[in-house]
Amino acid sequence: MSTAIPTSSSTAGESAGRAAPGGAFLLEEAAPENIVTPEDFSEEQLQIARTAEEFVRNEVLPAAAAIEAKDFAVTRSLLRQAGELGLTAVDVPEEYGGLAMDKVTSAIVADRISQLASFSVAFSAHAGIGTLPLVWYGTEAQKRKYLPGLASGERIGAYALSEASSGSDAMNIRARATLSADGSQYILDGEKMWITNAAFADLFTVFAKIDGEKFSAFLIEKGTPGLAIGAEEHKLGIRGSSTCPLVLTDCRIPAENLLGEAGSGHRIAFNILNIGRFKLGAACVGGARTSIRHALAYAKERQAFGRSIGSFGLIQQKLADSVSRLFAVESMAYRTVGTIDAALARLSPDAASQPREVQKRIEEYAVECSILKVAGSEMLDAVVDHTVQIFGGYGYVEEYPAERGYRDSRINRIFEGTNEINRLIITGWLMKRAMSGQIPLLPAIRKVMDEAMAPPQLPSGAAEGGDPLAREAKLLAGIKKTALFAAGAASQKFMTALAEQQEVMADLADIILEAYALESALLRARKAAESRSPRAGIFQLLVQLYAANAMNGVELAARRVIAAAAEGDALRVQLAILRRLTKSMPADVHAISRAIASAYLAGEQL
Repeated sequence: MSTAIPTSSSTAGESAGRAAPGGAFLLEEAAPENIVTPEDFSEEQLQIARTAEEFVRNEVLPAAAAIEAKDFAVTRSLLRQAGELGLTAVDVPEEYGGLAMDKVTSAIVADRISQLASFSVAFSAHAGIGTLPLVWYGTEAQKRKYLPGLASGERIGAYALSEASSGSDAMNIRARATLSADGSQYILDGEKMWITNAAFADLFTVFAKIDGEKFSAFLIEKGTPGLAIGAEEHKLGIRGSSTCPLVLTDCRIPAENLLGEAGSGHRIAFNILNIGRFKLGAACVGGARTSIRHALAYAKERQAFGRSIGSFGLIQQKLADSVSRLFAVESMAYRTVGTIDAALARLSPDAASQPREVQKRIEEYAVECSILKVAGSEMLDAVVDHTVQIFGGYGYVEEYPAERGYRDSRINRIFEGTNEINRLIITGWLMKRAMSGQIPLLPAIRKVMDEAMAPPQLPSGAAEGGDPLAREAKLLAGIKKTALFAAGAASQKFMTALAEQQEVMADLADIILEAYALESALLRARKAAESRSPRAGIFQLLVQLYAANAMNGVELAARRVIAAAAEGDALRVQLAILRRLTKSMPADVHAISRAIASAYLAGEQL
């Protein structure tokens, strides 16, 4: 039996994050003591993590075959058990039967619940996007009617935004709502696609345009006349989750089931997506950890040429790459959510009870949430690919765990806004805030452009002043300057038309992403060293490997941006500047990879 999670709402770790402005990581140097890491989790948070892990191990995984076979009675029963443990109530206010815990704790649950993707998707769709719109935007009557059941898992929630013609282009929905002549009802017509939990959900948050114009959200109960659930989609992965269309035909609901204000649906949709993105990033951390555990176990047991395959360099290379990627994204995930918690903690009690004030604080970190979503989903893809390769032919066989993890991973690059859309958000959001003066990005770009011809300060191959991460710190500084330099070159070339250059925007996003990921990993390693953690040594190796691989990608992306922004002599000058910014002594990544893999094969904790 799993133990119910504590009911106290005070779950912050011993080290609270600092509420730096969103996007400030590109312009400021952060201090290790100002970020939250997994090593800072309180005993209560660790207990919650154990509760979630034990629940999945003891209840969910033994039911995996039934879940994958779409036995939704089993899934519902497990969601109800999760509710009894408090796992579905973390984000719900206490007065409606919830636990009202911080966002770090919410991310911990999303992370640790995600060992079986089909169940994790059902859980997240219910406890996240299926419940949070009501938490933030519901009237008092709506909250009292629905939230206790959602918090306990007795009712299951679903979120219906996408349509066949408006996936990424959410504002282009065609579903229509009309207020009845007497003002007592809304009549909805239209079709929604790819709705998670649709087959067994009790309450749907559905988006439609009132009179074809006002983008709005509505609460529709299961069984409402005019609401029909379509057939299950047959999917590449997450086969055990329910994914169906909804068909609305003269679907009449009480006028009081309008969620939020008429015409405010875009705020609901987009603010909920920010939460969805950081939770998805955390879930990818949990999925990757599970996949790496399978890879490590198999690498130790599988024999070839008279020894375990884990002793071979190319297998160790895959294991080390997997763990270093996981370390960076895990560091970034809890840094991001810790920063959000710190921002929310600064709200006055009155403001903290106002959903719009809470949303503003979370929206401040939209770029970090998008980075985490992209980085997490692509990290998981790389990890499961390595795992299949380590399993070899067995990795392609259904009875082994590598195959299902590989298929299940792919959806994450589409969920919560495609990675293409999120890359455009990363660069566009930062440039928009720069143009409005909300962050001093433009002065920073001008400074880098002015300093570009100054004599370079090259990273040294040796540690400086006894700092084993001196080279990585200089690489990080070079990546940040490269991001600013490339953004400056692109802005000078394309000016206000930069947003139309999607390939350039995506390359800039990748450079910015690597700056945030590497800094997060570096800060976590430094924090471990300062606290004399026994894990400081392995953390340093993970940062060294991640930094070396990140710089390769950054340089290629920057070269593409500069080639699109200049030609001839101007291009040659800018490439020379880029070489100065990215020049470094190479690390011996083969030796580092062998050391990392050996440590984890010997039992180092993931």
